[in-house]
Amino acid sequence: MIDKLSWLAPIYPEVVLLAMACIICLVDLSDTSPRRSRTYLLTSLTLAVVALLTGLNAAGGATVYAFGGLVVSDPMGNWLKCFATIALMVTLVYGRPYAADRGMLRGGEMFTISMFALLGIFVMMSGANFLMIYLGLELLTLSSYALVALRRDNAVASEAAMKYFVLGAMASGFLLYGMSMMYGATGSLDINEVYKAIASRKVDHQVLVFGLVFIVSGLAFKVGAAPFHMWVPDVYQGAPTAVTLLIGAAPELAAFAIIIRLLVEGLLPLAIDWQQMLAVLAVASLLVGNLAAIAQSNLKRMLAFSTIAQMGFLLLGLVAGVVNDNTYNAQYAYSASMFYVISYVLTTLASFGIILLLAREGFESEEIVDLAGLNQRSPLYAGVMAIAMFSLAGLPPLVGFDAKFAVLQALIASGQPIYIGLAVFAVMMSLVGSFYYLRVVKVMYFDEPVTATTVSAPFDVRTVLSINGALILILGILPGGLMTLCAKAIVATLAT
Repeated sequence: MIDKLSWLAPIYPEVVLLAMACIICLVDLSDTSPRRSRTYLLTSLTLAVVALLTGLNAAGGATVYAFGGLVVSDPMGNWLKCFATIALMVTLVYGRPYAADRGMLRGGEMFTISMFALLGIFVMMSGANFLMIYLGLELLTLSSYALVALRRDNAVASEAAMKYFVLGAMASGFLLYGMSMMYGATGSLDINEVYKAIASRKVDHQVLVFGLVFIVSGLAFKVGAAPFHMWVPDVYQGAPTAVTLLIGAAPELAAFAIIIRLLVEGLLPLAIDWQQMLAVLAVASLLVGNLAAIAQSNLKRMLAFSTIAQMGFLLLGLVAGVVNDNTYNAQYAYSASMFYVISYVLTTLASFGIILLLAREGFESEEIVDLAGLNQRSPLYAGVMAIAMFSLAGLPPLVGFDAKFAVLQALIASGQPIYIGLAVFAVMMSLVGSFYYLRVVKVMYFDEPVTATTVSAPFDVRTVLSINGALILILGILPGGLMTLCAKAIVATLAT
């Protein structure tokens, strides 16, 4: 029996995830508080099993194609799946008390839709075909729209969901149209076949570039890069905070994965063209994100603009991969971007975890002033938030510093004056960005508290938050293991 199912081996995690999501969806376990707890535990157990399966697949180091080449199981995709699953687990730990206070757990929709969103992320990461990547993207985005609108009685959340839906549909249209142009030019939807067709130089370059513009535009929307960033601040602020973390953490890993699948694995012969586009997007994102964040008083909106700036840094690593048709720098540049997006997600989990912790029933801890005097109320949570802010600012010895340094190193290693100029610009924008991160720390440690209420949290939230903050520090001091993991994963991907 096992031998007959061996063809499912590359997608065991997806099968488990789909089966359990359907079971939770069909069996209403969330009518009462004890049953909601059982649903939460069942979801957490499922995610733990999936994380273990993806981790074992990644550690195996094998690259396997399945379903006629539609999907691929390789170290990069499997490690990203593992990290995305862990990110969702942590998100549910942080978000469950918040969601329970606001009636978002009735019926189990939050758990079920979150698992379907993760399944979409998995399909995106495993896609070896344009159609599979698009199907995974649509599963993720449709789930995200539903999650943003989960509080049916909240007008702000409904408005954010509508904006997200309209702009997301437009971006999906851009991406789909670009893919159709590539199919028309190369005659294939298979990423490897598209690569071979473009490398043969027998395809009209103008048609390819025309399609490439639409693909890059669609990808820029998905990562929230300027000038396609207009949805990010509104959705981050309008969505329930637990959902903001859901759409702001794990999906960033998926966005990085499809950039690698589409631009690097499929369209690498056009690297000179798409690198220029990404460079413009990176500069715009760093400029708009950092400058706009300074003016924000709403913490979630400030972190939204911070995300735009952080994605600018991520794109810089992708810009430095190919120099003068030579891919010698690709391993370092793309692994630096992978390390960057993982460290960003880790830090985002901690920062939004504190926001969720401080929120109470009937009160949203969304303004920067709501953190006033947090150190006097809880030194532990103030310390975790300070570590997250310092890491996002890129200060040593935290993981955010190592991530930024790796990207800058890849740019400088290219030896190109324009890339060195980009590195200098990125450093200048990081200095600007330090202002609004340090402002949060100043408010926590030097302002008088607006309330004398002590900060309390369930044991699981307190434990995971402490581990989260510790990892930001430990990986900053000892980044070698994660960097090596990213480098090996990228090398395995480029080798195929």
